[in-house]
Formats: sequence, C-alpha cells, structure tokens
Amino acid sequence: QVHMVESGGGSVQAGGSLTLSCAASGYTYRNYCVGWFRQAPGKERERVAAIYTGGGGIYYADSVKGRFTISQDNAKITVYLQMNSLSSEDTAMYYCAAAPASSDSWCYSQTLEYNYWGHGTQVTVSS
Repeated sequence: QVHMVESGGGSVQAGGSLTLSCAASGYTYRNYCVGWFRQAPGKERERVAAIYTGGGGIYYADSVKGRFTISQDNAKITVYLQMNSLSSEDTAMYYCAAAPASSDSWCYSQTLEYNYWGHGTQVTVSS
C-alpha cells in the first residue's frame, strides 16, 4: 500500500518562503508521477507541480511558474516543493499524490489519475 505524508506547511508573511516535503512509502511500480496539488476554500483543486520519479517530467502550473520548484531526493522517496514569493493567493491546503507512470510524459497530462493521496498540509500566507 502506497502512503504519502506531507509536512512543512505553516504560516508565513507575503513575500516569504516555505518548503513542503512529501514522503512516500510502499511504492510497488518502477516509477511514478508525484504531484503537488492545492485547494483553497470555495475553489477547485489545482495541480501546481509534478515530477517523474524516473527523472524529468517536471510540470508547473502557470500560477506558480518562476516561484515554485519541485525536486526529489536521490532515493526518489521524498519530493519537495520550494515555494518563494508567496502571496495570499497561495493560501490553501497542499496535498501530494502519486500515480504509477511509464514515462515522464505522463506527468504533463492534465487527465492523469493520481491514485494515492496524503492528508495535506496547510499553507497560510498573510499580507
């Protein structure tokens, strides 16, 4: 059973930075797309970034390009989301999720079904 656990959320002032971590366990497939999603109250869930555990396949939503950076450790177990220049628009619950994937191109897909989800970590940006 795949488990995803997020950490690193918190409160920060506008213009500040936070780094979220997503620790995965129980992987059974060779590679996965690991995505970071966020959902604010009253808004639809948005995929903000994704990465292919086999290397490459890095995707960013337009809303975070140039401010957020997704990366992973050498063991491909932990995925990070470095968030800079935060604004109140970034306030949301952030979730990481994984989907088995055969190639890095899968991580660009908007219709890829992410099967395994964490419980989320709250990010609050005050202006």
